[in-house]
Amino acid sequence: MHSSNHIIKFADDMMVVGLISKNDESAYREEVQRLTDWCRTNNLSLNVDKTKEMVVDFRRGRHDHSPLHTEGSTVEIVKSTKFLGVHLAEDLTWSLSTSTITKKAQQHLYFLRRLRKANVPPTILITFYRGTIESILSSCITAWFGNCTLSDRKSLQRVVSTAEKIIGVSLPTITDIYTTRCIPKATSIMDDHTHPSHTLFSLLPSGKSQAELDNQNTLFILLVLDTVSDEDIILVSQLCV
Repeated sequence: MHSSNHIIKFADDMMVVGLISKNDESAYREEVQRLTDWCRTNNLSLNVDKTKEMVVDFRRGRHDHSPLHTEGSTVEIVKSTKFLGVHLAEDLTWSLSTSTITKKAQQHLYFLRRLRKANVPPTILITFYRGTIESILSSCITAWFGNCTLSDRKSLQRVVSTAEKIIGVSLPTITDIYTTRCIPKATSIMDDHTHPSHTLFSLLPSGKSQAELDNQNTLFILLVLDTVSDEDIILVSQLCV
């Protein structure tokens, strides 16, 4: 594997992160070819129809990205994709993801109302809420909530407020849920030098604050490959120009 590429595997999903400089995508494309060859060697074949590529371009001047070609077919470039239950958009906004989460959580409010009408005790209603509604609202919340728009946050909070009225007790706000989960997560990443995101945290010269990432001249490529064995392979390439 090229030194600029990094592979992350989670259950039956795999993510390959690659850094490509000076518009040289050779390492990225070679990695795709190696994965294709590996699938063929292990009696797997890529489902090109389900294989998608998403380009996230932060550069000031937009450049056309040549699509990938594998197994004799062209890989479709999409504006959004889904990975581990989270919808990712090419502009890195989270409206699509939050709207999906909100809709799913609202559907579970129906069952909460039915339990309330059945005179189920509040303690059990709270347990049901946390297990079936709050768990949906807080899924991967540390990854996306910080960049949500005010409108998206209000939509999520409305679900919590509705649940409060049904149960008749005060519940943690969506912002409180995010804060209580984000700070411990960030601290654990900073303390774990083996974590893939550890290098994203760097202190300013004062040693008291975190430096902000410079991504104005960065291009990300997200490639989702699907095999007939339902084992998804995710490739992410970061291009700095």
